[in-house]
Amino acid sequence: MLDSKPSLLLGVDGGNTKTVALVSTLEGAILGVGRAGRSDIYNTADERVALNEVHSAVTAALTMAGADAEDLAVGTFSMAGADWPEDIDLLRRAMIKFGFGQRIQIVNDALGALRAGAPDGIGAAVICGTGIAIGARNTQERIWYSGHWAVAFGGAEFGQRALLAVYEAHLGLGPPTSLTDSVISFFDATSTEEVLHRCTARGTDRHWMEQARLAPLLIQEAASGDEVACAIVREGGTRNADVALVAARAVGLDAGPFPLVLAGGVLRHPSRLLEKTIRDRVMESLPMVSVVDNSPEPVVGAVLLARDLLDARPDQAVTDRLVASLPGDWLFAT
Repeated sequence: MLDSKPSLLLGVDGGNTKTVALVSTLEGAILGVGRAGRSDIYNTADERVALNEVHSAVTAALTMAGADAEDLAVGTFSMAGADWPEDIDLLRRAMIKFGFGQRIQIVNDALGALRAGAPDGIGAAVICGTGIAIGARNTQERIWYSGHWAVAFGGAEFGQRALLAVYEAHLGLGPPTSLTDSVISFFDATSTEEVLHRCTARGTDRHWMEQARLAPLLIQEAASGDEVACAIVREGGTRNADVALVAARAVGLDAGPFPLVLAGGVLRHPSRLLEKTIRDRVMESLPMVSVVDNSPEPVVGAVLLARDLLDARPDQAVTDRLVASLPGDWLFAT
């Protein structure tokens, strides 16, 4: 224990690829970081597996910080899979049992990413990574998020559509596409049928999240002009934008300007094609929106939410200090 009074902040971003934890001072100096595996309670073999990943990431961060759980004034967990009230209750009870904060806050992962990109956490956000998280929050703390609505495109859905296009092209049910050669090469296969076998045979990892790795490949082929790939990216981007509009309207943000935070590994593709599709579609309906496409990592938002819980005023200097003290890209690589 560092001193007799808990004074540190814990922020955790738990997703379908990785779980990242930061231990910080109230002023934004990161003292410890930790990384573990998938912690979405819907997408692990057992809920205990997901919870153990969170425990591993936080324990690593505390160890680096030279701190104990008793030093944590607030722990905020921005989690994929924190969708229904019973999910939030399960996660809260687990984090209380672990002792990860004198006060504990569980939010859907859309809200952590939103807080990272919006100075006061007010606005809407689209986070497109392995999964998809879309959410909004207004000044009265009213929130809406897409977690339990399977209506948008994350990396996994984009990957599934890419595979389907390749299969259809092979069978003559769809147009030829450059995705075929790219997907065959990605799997180090020799044919479409071999790809199909690897993705569907017994004893293989057929989990939908593994297909998310195809999303950057899909966007690259779209950026290179392949019409089939372009159509998939347009469809997914348009749908994600439309769900972001639903989120904004659900909390009454559509009456005035607000920030739209765009984040996640799939949106970071150098072409910015998916990002542009979302941006253009949203601004067609709500031209007063300001798009934030350079927000800090979502885990920074989790730390800031923890700080907010102590009634500390939003302070850009604290955010800047958090970002400046982040370690290298290894912590966030997927």
